[in-house]
Amino acid sequence: MADQTHYPEGTKLEEQINKRHRSGSIWRTLFQASTIIGILALTALLYNIINETFGLVAVQNSVEPDKLVLDLEEAILLEASNTLSSEDDNVLAEGIVNDEFGIGFFGYAYYQDNSDSLKILSVDGIEASIETAGDGTYPMSRPLYLYTSEDILQNNQAASIYLNYLLTNINDEIGEVGYFPISQNVLSASQVAWVQNSGFNLQPGQWAAINPAGLGGSIIIAGSSTLFPVTEHMRNQIVADGFTANVNLQSVGSTAGLEMFCVDESVDIAAASRPIKPGEFEACRDNFIQPIEMQIGTDALAVVVNRENSFLEDVTLDELKQIFTTAVSWSDVNPAWPDEPISRYIPGVNSGTLDFFTETVFPETLEELPKETLVQILQNNISVGLGRNLERQQRFFEDSFVFEDPELFAEVCAGAEPPEGCTLRARDQNNVYDLIVQEVVRPDVVQSWTLMDSLTSRSEIEAFTAEEYPNAELEFRSWLSGRFLTSPQSSTPEFAGVRTAIFGSLWVVLITILFSFPVGVAASIYLEEYAEDNRLNRIIQTNINNLAGVPSIIYGMLGLVIFVRLLESFSSGALFGLVDDSATANGRTVISAGLTLGLLILPIIIINSQEAIRAVPSSLRQAGMALGATKWQTIWHHVIPNALPGILTGTILAIARAIGETAPLVVVGASTFITVDPSGPFSKFTVLPIQIYQWTSRPQAEFRNIAAAAIVVLLVLLLSLNASAVYLRNRYSRRA
Repeated sequence: MADQTHYPEGTKLEEQINKRHRSGSIWRTLFQASTIIGILALTALLYNIINETFGLVAVQNSVEPDKLVLDLEEAILLEASNTLSSEDDNVLAEGIVNDEFGIGFFGYAYYQDNSDSLKILSVDGIEASIETAGDGTYPMSRPLYLYTSEDILQNNQAASIYLNYLLTNINDEIGEVGYFPISQNVLSASQVAWVQNSGFNLQPGQWAAINPAGLGGSIIIAGSSTLFPVTEHMRNQIVADGFTANVNLQSVGSTAGLEMFCVDESVDIAAASRPIKPGEFEACRDNFIQPIEMQIGTDALAVVVNRENSFLEDVTLDELKQIFTTAVSWSDVNPAWPDEPISRYIPGVNSGTLDFFTETVFPETLEELPKETLVQILQNNISVGLGRNLERQQRFFEDSFVFEDPELFAEVCAGAEPPEGCTLRARDQNNVYDLIVQEVVRPDVVQSWTLMDSLTSRSEIEAFTAEEYPNAELEFRSWLSGRFLTSPQSSTPEFAGVRTAIFGSLWVVLITILFSFPVGVAASIYLEEYAEDNRLNRIIQTNINNLAGVPSIIYGMLGLVIFVRLLESFSSGALFGLVDDSATANGRTVISAGLTLGLLILPIIIINSQEAIRAVPSSLRQAGMALGATKWQTIWHHVIPNALPGILTGTILAIARAIGETAPLVVVGASTFITVDPSGPFSKFTVLPIQIYQWTSRPQAEFRNIAAAAIVVLLVLLLSLNASAVYLRNRYSRRA
């Protein structure tokens, strides 16, 4: 028979070749374009994740750590034996005048009024003077402030004119009172603040342009007893110049004065011997008051004793700390001093002078305090119920209780499910400090910025923070940190972590692998090596191929029906007596999730394993059996080792899908909020994808930041597992 095959020649051959070249070029272009699109998409994804994981944040505390330390130290001062406290510095001065072994501290003006009966002490070898107070070398020098608001300056002309007069003449008059003038630059800043908020059409330098004569009205000034002589002196001066308004002066202490200004709104000007505190500032803002700060002078806090005292001329800060706290007699501080009891005269709890003295003499930070002191702070600032719960989680002391009743604790520990505190060691100092930060300080990220904005717009961010959140601290934060990895979930993003989710993911993946890998490989061996080519096996093969494309939510419903409900006693652990049926026998556990994901990836493992086994040359099988090996021996010793790299590759892809699944686990019953780490296959659980989903659904921007950090953790976990599998694949490939 003649050969009927025809091959193109000439122009037809050339056209066919050109057509194939064009087709190849098109497919190559499509491949390159899809590769570029994939790279761009991956780059955009990584950019967004990194951009959200790092950046500047404005952190504002509910309670300042310094205030906790200050309150504790002030309580120690006020509760010390043989101590008299008063908000009236005249009372303190009079007490020391009549007590040969008395000691106290108050504003320099009160010392000058009683200098014939009192003796001022040098502190750390430095005497109080206009020079040492002005340059800050005297350890007890401090600024003096007045606070008002724009509304008051514009609606109460009497208050505005009084401040105008005071700022015009304060540096010339403050020495008459016994305090020290401030630099012209500092005074100018206060004057500019008045100009910008008073509503008067004035320029800096026109402070005396307003004639106070004949101006009526009323002003209420309340606050520090230290500033009382200053405000009183300036009142007398302006009244002498014709000011007819009623100026009501109240000496109630800096804290009380600022409370009257910010909370009660009952005063026009608050006088303070210390800067306004963050909590006081927020109290003002809560009442739509923007405090205007004006520094008007400098005070050298005078540490004084009776004029008859012959053994004290100089005192150190360490000696002051002992004198006003632990020492009972003077000889307790210095053996060379007389064995006479110390009489202490200190300002009251509302005094800014007491705050300043405590901050100067007791400079400890919250983190530096010993554990016993930290526990006391915690006890003073949380409820008994919360404290009891914390103590049951982990005790504060081995030999005593802080919140819990010993008999009740023993009864709880003897129950069927004793809390962890029954066996764990007592908390250490760092643990208690972390509790105070979480439960008392409660830092809140009031605003966060992306990494790109933080790098390119830092100055604008700083200006915005200073304007909108003046009490917040701007810091660069990595939301992905060691604490983030080791902390459980929390409703507060600043303290939330992924430890529980990481353990849950590892447990679920472990069970998934232990179930799906051997079953999948065994099924593929059967289908490739043993199954006959009949209708039943073809139907099975077709169903396996179809199951690989079934949506994952369907597998979740299958897992819910079979593992959670039908096999509830098994999946809950009740069948093995590991849990109480009434407590957790609902099947929504790690093993249900692992088996569900095992079913999900089983078709993928079977198909890929079949392809790997099918790729092993038939000659290898024939050679093995020709040498007398059985079929199973040939499969076990020759086919599987040669197919193993391909099997592991398919398994890697399947596990990668399982790690990122969310829908089937939601149906099976993974917890969206859980703080207890899974301890076994019958534990409640959550996994990283569900944790990420739960955080991204929250309205607070900070949850998106920690969700991005959790995505990084998930990617690292996925890459680590894949790298381990690739290593095993390559190792077995070389061995084969």
